[in-house]
Amino acid sequence: MPVIESVFESTVERQPALRPVASPAAPGRGLLPVVPALRGVLPEGGLRRGTAVSVADGDAGLLLALAAGVRETDGGWAAAVGLPDLGLAAAAGYGLDLRRLLVADDPGPHWAEVVSVLAGAVELVMLRPDGPVPPNLAARLAAVLRRSGCVLLVAGPWPGAGLRLGVRAGRWFGLGNGHGQLTGRQVEVVAEGRGSAVRGRAARLWLPDAHGAVRTVEETVGAGTVDVVGADVVGEDAVAGPGTGLDRMAVV
Repeated sequence: MPVIESVFESTVERQPALRPVASPAAPGRGLLPVVPALRGVLPEGGLRRGTAVSVADGDAGLLLALAAGVRETDGGWAAAVGLPDLGLAAAAGYGLDLRRLLVADDPGPHWAEVVSVLAGAVELVMLRPDGPVPPNLAARLAAVLRRSGCVLLVAGPWPGAGLRLGVRAGRWFGLGNGHGQLTGRQVEVVAEGRGSAVRGRAARLWLPDAHGAVRTVEETVGAGTVDVVGADVVGEDAVAGPGTGLDRMAVV
C-alpha cells in the first residue's frame, strides 16, 4: 500500500519523483533486457534505458512481449498507464510478474504526470496516451526518462521515438471448420529508428505461441495447423496458469 499511496500523493501534488520501489540502473546507461526471441530484431539486442519506444497500432501482443524482459532485472517493476483493456492473464503468460505491475487504467488528462511519477519508481512503463502527443510534452517526458533510466513503451506514435516497432503479415492458428481454440499467432515483427536502428530489421515470431510465450518461428512449437484468415485479435484472453499473481497485483 505505501507504493500506491505515494503514487496518488505525488500525482496530486505534482511532485517530480516517487520514492523508488526498486533500484534501477544508472540513468541512461545500459540496456533493459528483452525475451530471447526479440533480441535479434532490436539493433542493440535490448531496450536502451531512458528512451521511448513506439509500437505501431498499439499491438498488445508486441507491447507485452517487449515488456516481459523486465522480469530479468534486479527490480523487475513495470507499470501500465491508460490501458484499461490490457489482458492481465496474457501479461502473465508473456512472463510479466503481476505482483510487480502497477496499473493506472484511466489517468485521463493527467497521464503525463502519472508517467513522470512512475518513471522514478519502475524500470518500464507501458502507455497509451489519450490523444495526439504534442512534441513539447514528449520532449519534457524524454528528459524525465533520461534522468530516471526508465523505458517508455508507447502504444501508438510518439514524437522523437528512438525506436519504432510494428507487426505485419500476422495470422492465427488453431481453428478449423468453424470450431476449435486459438493456439498461437505467427507474425513478422519489424523495427526501425534512428542512429544504429536506421536500417530496419525483421524477424518471424510466434506472438504468442500455444503456451502464451514468444518464440522464433524456427523453434519447435506445438501450435495448431489451420490459420484464421483476417483475424486480428490479440491473445488477451489466454488462460493464466497458477501463481500468476492476479490476486496480488497493485492497481493505481
